[in-house]
Amino acid sequence: MKSHPVFLILRAQFWFIPGVYGLMSILFAIFSIYLDFTFHFNWLPNALLVNLALAQTLLSTIVSSLLTMTTISFSTIMVVLTTYLSQFSPRTMQDFITDVYTQRILGVFIGGFVYSLVLLLLLRDSNHEQLFISPTVAVLYAIICVGYFVFFVHHVGRWIQVSNLIHHITRSTIESIHENYEEAEDQPADEPWKDWESEDVKLVDPYHIHSYVSGYLLVVELDELIKQAKDDDVIVKIEVGVGDYIEVGTIILSIWGERDKIDPSDYVKKLHVAEERATIQDIDFGLTKLVEISLRALSPGINDPNTAISGIRALARILTVLARKNLHRSYYNDSYQSLRVIVKQRQFKDYLYKCYYQIRQPGTEDVSVLAAIIDSLQTIAAQNDQQVKETIWEFSKYIQEGIKKEEMLDLDRTYLNEKLQKLAIQTNQGSHFIPM
Repeated sequence: MKSHPVFLILRAQFWFIPGVYGLMSILFAIFSIYLDFTFHFNWLPNALLVNLALAQTLLSTIVSSLLTMTTISFSTIMVVLTTYLSQFSPRTMQDFITDVYTQRILGVFIGGFVYSLVLLLLLRDSNHEQLFISPTVAVLYAIICVGYFVFFVHHVGRWIQVSNLIHHITRSTIESIHENYEEAEDQPADEPWKDWESEDVKLVDPYHIHSYVSGYLLVVELDELIKQAKDDDVIVKIEVGVGDYIEVGTIILSIWGERDKIDPSDYVKKLHVAEERATIQDIDFGLTKLVEISLRALSPGINDPNTAISGIRALARILTVLARKNLHRSYYNDSYQSLRVIVKQRQFKDYLYKCYYQIRQPGTEDVSVLAAIIDSLQTIAAQNDQQVKETIWEFSKYIQEGIKKEEMLDLDRTYLNEKLQKLAIQTNQGSHFIPM
């Protein structure tokens, strides 16, 4: 089931899961103290019952301990973020912050702290001498928090490894592709509405809607936009792309139809803008992070070609999936097959260029990185149709143009020629292959 865009935006916020845990802990603390004050547990052994003074001491100890663990966890998170900032890319920091396990661990710590603190507040003037539920749950919660703290140390140890970061970015980007793009074979090659309606609207001046805020376009509620356009009997063109930075006053929508029926707020609220980019519908952002990790690894200060190779292989995995999607669909119609929304889409070759054009220049200085680029193109071509294969082969010529052949040693040239020959065979261009 497809999640609502508003929920996805909330879920991406760092405070969301810890806030939910904190709120639930307050309610659970009130419920626990209600059970203790309502029911009598005289039938239990005295060893399991706790008097008021001992309960307050116990809860005070738990509160201070959980606060310490929470402080250490936040300090550890800052260390990880500093490492990401200096070693990988500033844009990768949100991957660790928005990770569900990171937020859940902090949520457990905050929930335990809030639960014990609320109990202390409710028990301070109590005349109830024997308690069972509240202190027992607090002790069990503290034990669970210790287990989560051990898990958090292990979790940080994994996330500090660049291979795990690359895997996470790749997986989330591929999931976003599957969520937002349809398979190419599921859609007809010809878009019938492109023949007349899209050309017909060019003869009429549209009504422009401007942005009221500045920020990155995170999510477009396409289904809701189609529904609104159907209700108003208009055609809407989205003038900006997901991931673009929008300034106040920028034209974001063009609408063809009766202006008296149009309420701009009905359309603007379908486009969600935020201060930071996120890989919800923004496929480019995931690709950008992998490119930046690879570039940082190839910088003279770090000089880690193996990390760059891992990033290039991850890009190949994403592009392999992306090439099988219907990237060319720009026209969306309603249930009556009337054109309602027009969006600007890029072709596969645009994504291909975006992924490699920055890596190409420093990559040509290292034979292993250059070979990884050629291998990645071969991987993409192997799992796609002839049209993609031809695009890959044409793009490989661009890569070859940047190679300094006159400065290359014989063994390196032979090694790369073997790679290029395999790519030519894979793209059905073996007869056109000319060794360097």
